[in-house]
Amino acid sequence: MTSLFFSIPYPNIDPVFLRLGPLAFRWYGLMYLLGLMAAYFLIKNRAAAWQVELSRDQLYDLVVYAAFGVFLGGRLGYTLFYNFKFYAENPLKILAVWEGGMSFHGGLLGVIVAIVWFCRRRRLPAFPIGDLAALSAPIGLGLGRLGNFINGELYGRSTDVDWCMEFPTGGGICRHPSQLYEAGLEGVVLFALLWGIGLRKTPPGTIFWSFITGYGLCRLIVEFFREPDYHLGYILGPFTMGQLLSAPMILLGAFMVAWGYQKKGA
Repeated sequence: MTSLFFSIPYPNIDPVFLRLGPLAFRWYGLMYLLGLMAAYFLIKNRAAAWQVELSRDQLYDLVVYAAFGVFLGGRLGYTLFYNFKFYAENPLKILAVWEGGMSFHGGLLGVIVAIVWFCRRRRLPAFPIGDLAALSAPIGLGLGRLGNFINGELYGRSTDVDWCMEFPTGGGICRHPSQLYEAGLEGVVLFALLWGIGLRKTPPGTIFWSFITGYGLCRLIVEFFREPDYHLGYILGPFTMGQLLSAPMILLGAFMVAWGYQKKGA
């Protein structure tokens, strides 16, 4: 289907930005690397501004812990939430990360476990560290969605809006560039919101729980424009797996933000 008005040509950027013999370096991997680098410098800056004691070695270890949490949690989350039957029948395929398959919600759980473990080992307060990590998360999310866009994956539903695009694997249908919607909401808007919250004196954990709530809202909205996973489709009426996993985040995050302020005022 072609737009009734006009469509914006998909740029068809080569997913590989550098080839060195048999090695191929992809934009998607670069986005992960840039996100981790940005997290390092942002956490370093905000730790000093918020008077959170964090040495250089501790900061480096925190980023490494978080990176492993994202990777392991994201992969396990995808196998459990999105394609459990397939991986239960083909357990060795869980290791085939080059074939794709990562879950944000699984990655989030992985990061939370990694940060709690890091804080206990280093005897650091969990919520201030969680606030620092949450503030940097939208940068990585925004860059990751740009990587999805370059790969031509996780595209949107069919539409005739003027800015629709025909993705190479989208079946010749003009679709929402939902990856860019997510980059804008989960990346730019959510970062601006958390940054604004961070300019005020708030109870420990406020930024972390605000991130949980904000991401849940952003994902809930964007999923109405994003094509559901082909092997899952709609899970409950018009709702997708991403929305079902995001809804509890909104409720839990909002409750914990309110509880934090109530506890502060008590």
